[in-house]
Amino acid sequence: MNKYFKIAFGIAFLTLVGCKENQKNDEAGSTENSILESEEHSADAIVQKAIIAHGGNAYDTANYEFVFRDKMYMFNNSDGYAYRVNFRDSLGNRIEDNLINGTFNRKINDESVDLSKEDIAIHSNALNSVIYFATLPHKLNDKAVHKESVGETVIKGEDYDVVRVTFNKEGGGTDHDDIFMYWINKKSHYINYLAYSYSVNNGGVRFRSAYNPRTIDGIRFQDYINWKAPVGTPLEELPNLFENNQLKELSRIEATQVRNLNTTKLHD
Repeated sequence: MNKYFKIAFGIAFLTLVGCKENQKNDEAGSTENSILESEEHSADAIVQKAIIAHGGNAYDTANYEFVFRDKMYMFNNSDGYAYRVNFRDSLGNRIEDNLINGTFNRKINDESVDLSKEDIAIHSNALNSVIYFATLPHKLNDKAVHKESVGETVIKGEDYDVVRVTFNKEGGGTDHDDIFMYWINKKSHYINYLAYSYSVNNGGVRFRSAYNPRTIDGIRFQDYINWKAPVGTPLEELPNLFENNQLKELSRIEATQVRNLNTTKLHD
């Protein structure tokens, strides 16, 4: 009986060890899957899918111009970045602002002029801001951008990932303390809604809903209705206020006459 007992004990022991090994493997596999799932739903992954949906690699060499509020803007990403705006001031002077890889220059009637550091910061920020919104979500991969996945929500019956964006002080511009929130459609990966809060001029809260989307030579452009909310309104509450018609339309953000400078086609 001793002999048979030892054999039975040995079999039971091996079975127990095998079960524990299988349990460890299952736990390891579960942990690995959790990590992969977490990475899949991380802010970086969500934003990267949005960038691909809106234009992807086409942004790297994009060279476009468009009209916004009677000013002609241009952006060229072929060698770093070069932004430009042309317009006439109230006196009829021709103004040209250029922002090339962080260096700003203004020309008045084709003559370069010297500006104070304060004015350079103001005009640089104004030019950069227009290009930033026109080329979303391309700039969300900048080093100064900090992205955070803050959940999911439903807007007008569609599912959205919600990403909160803040900026580092270094490289984040004069408005680095602004807070943004993006609602990215789970199926299309388009940014259909965005919001931001700012502190300058007594602060403010804005919500934007996209419309008039069009893809021009591989890059998606879209216009926005700019909605106003009371100062201090939490950004995450804005979609609900929007759906309940509790936001006030403030303005329209429209880019017209969009043109790929490598072609001759005009798009209104």
